[in-house]
Amino acid sequence: MEERTVIHQTFTIERRYRVRPERIFSAFADPATKRRWFAESETNETETFEMDFRVGGGERARYRFKAGTPFPGAILTNQTSYLDIVSDMRIVIAYTMTIDDRRFSASLATFEFIPADDGTNLIFTEQGAYFEGSDGPQIRQHGWRKLLDQLATVLSD
Repeated sequence: MEERTVIHQTFTIERRYRVRPERIFSAFADPATKRRWFAESETNETETFEMDFRVGGGERARYRFKAGTPFPGAILTNQTSYLDIVSDMRIVIAYTMTIDDRRFSASLATFEFIPADDGTNLIFTEQGAYFEGSDGPQIRQHGWRKLLDQLATVLSD
């Protein structure tokens, strides 16, 4: 029998983007734009991306890892609930991640969009519970950094 463990950790990532908060907020709210920076990747094939952007709504993303990744052929699923949305200012979500139907984390995440002279400061905070066999907080933080880099690329188009 596998020992049950959980690691709790909070981390914050801050980024500055040279666009107004409205533009960044739109990149989170528009399903086609969010799919580009959040769901599409060279390391996986996106099988499902569904989004209902409203308080009480949700998001579901399902990916199959490609060859050459640590889990080739495995299915990763993100299930998200939108808890709070303040247009152009804040988005709060709760989400779980599973791999091949085994949940390995549950998180509360907040995105804050703060106007700055030359654009927007984005502050991302995650409070996570990472279960046995999970990616852990360091790898999760690395993953969010990559996603926020992809967001910057989409915003520069």
